[in-house]
Amino acid sequence: MAHHWNKSIQPLLKQYKGKHHPLDYRNPYELLVVVVLSAQTTDALINKISPSFFKVYPDMSALGRADAESVYKLIKGVRNFANKTKWLLEIASKVKTDKNIPMTMEELTALPGLGRKSANVIMRGMGVQAEGVIVDLHVVRVAPRIGIAEGEDPKKIEQQIMEVVDKKDWGEVGMGISFLGREICRPTDPMCSECVMSKVCAYYAQMSKKKTAKKKPAKKR
Repeated sequence: MAHHWNKSIQPLLKQYKGKHHPLDYRNPYELLVVVVLSAQTTDALINKISPSFFKVYPDMSALGRADAESVYKLIKGVRNFANKTKWLLEIASKVKTDKNIPMTMEELTALPGLGRKSANVIMRGMGVQAEGVIVDLHVVRVAPRIGIAEGEDPKKIEQQIMEVVDKKDWGEVGMGISFLGREICRPTDPMCSECVMSKVCAYYAQMSKKKTAKKKPAKKR
């Protein structure tokens, strides 16, 4: 199984390798902020509000001097904005300056508002060695459909992908599956004919079987 997925996932990696995350950011500070804000909120909304946020708080030390009320005004359309404000202000008081932004899974997940998925996204964006696999909502849906993982638990899905894919590809495989889910492998009417994974995809194999079964003429009695 291990070598099978490692090899089979290569066309997907080739298609999406290095593709910029759908969130807009220009540096590690901005990336950290947009990742915290984006939980359970669309990337499009965050990209819409983040320029005015970064005008007011261009770096970590500026954010450290902010008060909750001022931050609220800039992000009030965001889901769970009160908690996210609290997390951002706590992060700023701990990290203090941009150069202190941590680059490891352990340090990132120790910050409020950042779980493994967020840490994986930040580490990919910063170009550091991956310590895990990005598992967002798209990956939770698409990975079991392809057959590289099973279940609906993001942590378990991440573990399963890490077991069958080389560590050197961890940084790109989750994002690749996520992009596939956004662009090709839609929840309904997936565009299987355009998918680089169709040769090894469990869902596609199942659909092809059903089509073949339908085409077979009924035997004459």
